[in-house]
Parts: sequence; structure tokens; C-alpha cells
Amino acid sequence: MSVLNELLEYQKVDAKLRKIEQDVASSEEQKKYAQANKFMKSAPERFEAQDRRAAELAALRDDLIRRAEDITRQIAEYSELDEMVEEGGDVSFYKKNAQALLDRLRALKGEMQKLNSDIAATVEEYERFKKQGVLMQKQYKEYKAKRDELVGAHKQEVSALRERLAEIGKKIPADILAKYQQKRKENIFPILAPLTGNMCVCGMDFPLALQERLAGGNVVECEHCRRFVYKQ
Repeated sequence: MSVLNELLEYQKVDAKLRKIEQDVASSEEQKKYAQANKFMKSAPERFEAQDRRAAELAALRDDLIRRAEDITRQIAEYSELDEMVEEGGDVSFYKKNAQALLDRLRALKGEMQKLNSDIAATVEEYERFKKQGVLMQKQYKEYKAKRDELVGAHKQEVSALRERLAEIGKKIPADILAKYQQKRKENIFPILAPLTGNMCVCGMDFPLALQERLAGGNVVECEHCRRFVYKQ
């Protein structure tokens, strides 16, 4: 059997294996398992991010409290304003300073309200994520078992197809088989396609020089879609 025929036979068997792989990949069992698995893998990083955010908010809270206490102490100094005036203090100066402190305190109150809102939102997000984590753990266990069962149902057939591919692959030059398998990984399928008139299946025109290289059962890579093209 020529290399072309071996390749065609290899692709025929490979198409059956690919069909099983696609059926499993598109199944509800695989989708639910993959969704939960993705969540479980990203969960530690997301929890760490939330911990960092909580630490940032705590630091902001401590800073606001410190600033508020400082302003409160300064305002308290004006409780004896009458005595300060009697001692010759500048009333307008004291009033100006007191007003500035009150303005700072009001601004600080606004910052505190925003911080409280941010803390509440962070707590809500954390609780929501924690609940989602519980659900995803349950989904992971349930659908991993179902996915494994689905894969197991095709195990014998997949094993037989792979054995057949290995058998045929021994008759195909190693460099050509390596290219085939690389294209398979890149989801190019079918990998071998017949020349239709002067065109590849992707619609690219094949120059006469390339067509001549197809004589004798040779295959040529399409410059556009990178499939192996052959002449029937």
C-alpha cells in the first residue's frame, strides 16, 4: 500500500477516534466537570486576592480612625476658647482654625462612609464566592464521576482505535506522521483532502507546478490551510 493510502487509512481510523473525543468534550458531563474544575483551580488565587483586599480596607479603616481621633483632639483644644480670648488670643484666627478642623472632620466622615460601603461590598462578595465554592465542590465530585463513567464506556473502543493507529503509523514515514499529528493537535481536520479541479478544499488555487508534484501518490501541504493535498 502506498504512503498516500496508508495516510488515508490512518485518517479514517483517526476520524473515529476524533468523533469519540468530540462527543465526550461536548457532553454535559464534561462541560459541568470542566466548569467546576476551572473554578476549583482559580479559587485559591481569588481567596488570596480577597484577603489582600480585606487587609487594604483594614489599613484604611485604621488610618481614618487615627485621623479622626487627631482632629477630635485638636477640636477639644477650643473648648476653652473664652479663656484663650481673655488671654489675648486672636478670635478670628481661632474661628478660622476651628472651621478648618470641622471641614476636615466632615470630609473624613465622607471617606468613612465610602469605606463602610466598600467593606460591605467586599464581605458580600466573599460570602457569595464562598457559597459558590460549596456548590462547585459538589458539582466537581458529581460530574467528575459522570465524566469518568462516560470515558470508561468508550475505553475499549478508544484503546482498539489507538492500537490500529499505531499499527498503521509504522508504515508511514516518521516526518510525515509527525506533521500529521501536529496538524491534528491544531484541530485541522480532515488533514488529508483531495484536489478538486485546481483547488484545495479551502478554496486556494493550486499552481500547475504544485499539481505536478502530486503525481504518483505524493502529498503537498496547502500554503493556505496547511492540509495535505492529494490527487485522486
